[in-house]
Amino acid sequence: MDRRYFFERNLLALSAQNPRLCSRLSAAQTTLNRYKFLQSVSGEIVPALADHTGSARPLHSMVDPKKEAHRLMASFIDSSSPSEENFIVFLGLGAGLIQEAALHSGRVSGVMVIDFDINGIAELFCSREYISLLGDPRFTLLVDPSPECIENALFEFYRPAICGGIKVLPLRTRTDADKHNFGLASGTIQRTIEKVSADYSVQAHFGTRWFSNIIRNIGAAQDQNRSIPPVREAIICAAGPSLDDQIPYLLKREKSSKKFFIAADTALPALLYHGLMPDAVVSIDCQHISYYHFIGTSCRDIPLFLDITSPPMLAQFSETPFFFSGGHPLAAYISQEWRPLPQVDTSGGNVTFACLSLAENLGAQRISVYGADFSYPLGKMYARGTYIYPYFEHRQERRAPLEAHLSSFLYRSPFIGSGECCVGTLNNGTGSSREFHSEANCYVTEIMHFYRRCFEEKASAMEAEVTLARSRNEPLVFGRNAAGTGKRITSLFAPGKALMGAAEFLERYKQAIAALPVQNLTDSEKRVFTTLLPQAAAIKRRCPEMTAPELLDAVKSYCINKIKQLIPEH
Repeated sequence: MDRRYFFERNLLALSAQNPRLCSRLSAAQTTLNRYKFLQSVSGEIVPALADHTGSARPLHSMVDPKKEAHRLMASFIDSSSPSEENFIVFLGLGAGLIQEAALHSGRVSGVMVIDFDINGIAELFCSREYISLLGDPRFTLLVDPSPECIENALFEFYRPAICGGIKVLPLRTRTDADKHNFGLASGTIQRTIEKVSADYSVQAHFGTRWFSNIIRNIGAAQDQNRSIPPVREAIICAAGPSLDDQIPYLLKREKSSKKFFIAADTALPALLYHGLMPDAVVSIDCQHISYYHFIGTSCRDIPLFLDITSPPMLAQFSETPFFFSGGHPLAAYISQEWRPLPQVDTSGGNVTFACLSLAENLGAQRISVYGADFSYPLGKMYARGTYIYPYFEHRQERRAPLEAHLSSFLYRSPFIGSGECCVGTLNNGTGSSREFHSEANCYVTEIMHFYRRCFEEKASAMEAEVTLARSRNEPLVFGRNAAGTGKRITSLFAPGKALMGAAEFLERYKQAIAALPVQNLTDSEKRVFTTLLPQAAAIKRRCPEMTAPELLDAVKSYCINKIKQLIPEH
């Protein structure tokens, strides 16, 4: 067959799925002889990499490459998790025979191919038809991708609850010929899988609660018509043990200042006990334990900034609740389809990080931070007056005194280092890292280390000047922040106008969920489907034996029933 015939047929099939890559291939060169094309004993055309000496290394078997591909995929898939589907990332395209075998196996939810050299791919497209791959919605081809492109593609196409496990299969002859690029790709894939796994674990634990909280908060968010003007300087108060030492300074120096005072919800009772009244309180936890930060406090006059995934009862503690979008896909959908919610970055995983993001969004050019330890100095978890002490006091008994409860809380996660003198590595926000050496008896866990690193990176990337009060732990390390260089924000922190009533939006959302097909989703259907993924992870955790169609049906049924409870059918 004519090379041009194959090339145009392949581009036509690709244009429907990936017009941008199709355009790049149209402009590529096909006569650079990156490959030689040999005929196997079974009659298949096998691409072979050509080197500078003129020799060629076949990418597949020269006897029966199709049979080899099916045998390889059968052993690869059966080697682990034989009862569930897999998402496979191939390093190298080759003749596409192994990828075709994977998609025809009936046990693969998705295939992603990563390859380099757009001219080499163009030559492959001239050698045979790849239409069965390019026309399959489960197939994705990345050519010359950056690490960011690989990460974004994996986040977009790999959904653990639906796709099952993920495997990486290199085409050895191809990857050995370009170890640098494929080595970088492999590292990016590994790091992204770790991120996806961590995110999936959180979704599996909280997906049900997130969904329930969000749809129940929509009614209150409909009545949110207040706004916060920009600020120039801000104070952030976390609830670390160092706050005990810093409160006298706050009382003397900061109480009379005009700085906007933002408190983490955990720190609120301790601050109110000392007569410090914040200008705003931030809460992002979806769990009911958040109630304990507010019960018994006089905070009705304090604006309360709530992630829309927060427990619905929290909004009743303040006369001025402000719901924001913290990154949940349903919150993003709400902002697109119903009412734009203010955004606050919560990717750091803790409320102190969210407070820093709020200060940034309000336009603060100078930010002072108190009580941010990201550790347990001297084995102490929180400042005095926070929820944990009365919480455990009410649960103590003769066989489980207060000290036993506090110790159990402290030792629930392993420490970095010995606990006597913790040693580890910290990122300084500029891409490099340094060793840290905390004070004696300062306990640091992996999750605290993660929170610390995220906070450092966030503060280093901001244009505002961020300073920390002296704490009991190793000082945080930020990049260079020039005072007053932050971009001045003049707009109000406020939600946009609602396009319809809350009940009407929920009814439309319910209908969109009910109409979701199993596959071949349109763009609008994909947006709805994405909102269900955290709930899918939660149900999959409880029922791991469910197939993808069964899981989708269970998720749709659960979500529709939850919405019906809020808007009963008449």
